[in-house]
Amino acid sequence: MTKYIFILILSALAALPAFAANDPSLIDLFGEEEVKQSAKEQAVKETSREKASSADEKVKVDDEGMFSFLNFSFLRNKDKAKEFTRKADEPQESYEERMLRLADNGDADACLTLGYMYLYGENGLPQDSEKAFKYYTLAADQGDKIALNNLGSLYYSGIGTQKSVVKAVKLFEEAARLGNNEAAVNLAFVYLTSSNGGNGNLRSTVVRLFNQAAEGGNITAQYMMGMIYYNGYGLTKNDDRAFQYLKKAASQYDEAQYQLALRYMNAEGTPRNYGNAVNNLNKAAKQGHIPSMLWLGDILAAGTSYPKNEYLAYVWYNIASVYDAASASGKRDMLEKKLKIEEVLQAQAAAESYKAQPTEITNYVHQTFGVNLADYVTEKQPARPNK
Repeated sequence: MTKYIFILILSALAALPAFAANDPSLIDLFGEEEVKQSAKEQAVKETSREKASSADEKVKVDDEGMFSFLNFSFLRNKDKAKEFTRKADEPQESYEERMLRLADNGDADACLTLGYMYLYGENGLPQDSEKAFKYYTLAADQGDKIALNNLGSLYYSGIGTQKSVVKAVKLFEEAARLGNNEAAVNLAFVYLTSSNGGNGNLRSTVVRLFNQAAEGGNITAQYMMGMIYYNGYGLTKNDDRAFQYLKKAASQYDEAQYQLALRYMNAEGTPRNYGNAVNNLNKAAKQGHIPSMLWLGDILAAGTSYPKNEYLAYVWYNIASVYDAASASGKRDMLEKKLKIEEVLQAQAAAESYKAQPTEITNYVHQTFGVNLADYVTEKQPARPNK
């Protein structure tokens, strides 16, 4: 069983215009099938900018403070309980009854499963955080590394038990020692956000934890290692290694795609390649990454480092304005003066048809750790080119 929290989803407000059916840039943005189907189904509708800018869905930023990220850290872990098959001499019983019986007999996998089921109120069981805590504790007592991490999250957040950061840290440490990469990442962020986060020894520990998780394939850790190497946080700055880690994380994570675009634009750790930069910005923008939308608009409007496309730049600015991006509406309005009225209407319809498609990893990172993770290991953010 896996729980993912999905955010940043916009409903499609209108179909793409018939004009766009053969537009390569829009086909790349929305997908060929969607573009052609929308063009068949609906002609262009006159849509005002005010409608686009008043959309209900906006970017949601966690406002509970820097320590709120661990409130959902256990959601990423899968319940890896084995398949339980009834033996011939065992009684007929429901799945829930069987889990309860096995857990009462000390089965760690059953305890782990029950912890998850009670935490979310699934499979016919009521939501009960105290019972979730109980069964995660039973599984953790047997050394289950997932249970150790999840129990640490419960202690950290005060769910089903009294809040205790000290106990949470100990559990994260044990889970990380046993190879749980999520626990290593959780522990690293606890240290990063502590009052001693700038301590040299603590920085080394943070780097070690992120490196452990990154080598195990954890995308959050790969991104953090990329930014650690780029900024020289706790180790010697190395643009080549920063690029390699960011490239791995950019397979799915929107902020990594944006940072990778910066590396390509600035020729840091890799030869300058405007095409690759735009490609990564496009991937991030499709996920709903606002800075990437704005930067794409700037690049396409300027036409200095990449072929000029004021129409598509207008589309991206208009989409960004839905998210209340500060400069988006002004830049969109400036471009409107350069476009024909039919192009403006078509661009507005195209923008309204946009639907953010964040990956599960992007959703997970945003919900669990928030946005702008690089700020934890960055003294000063790298400047992006204007064009």
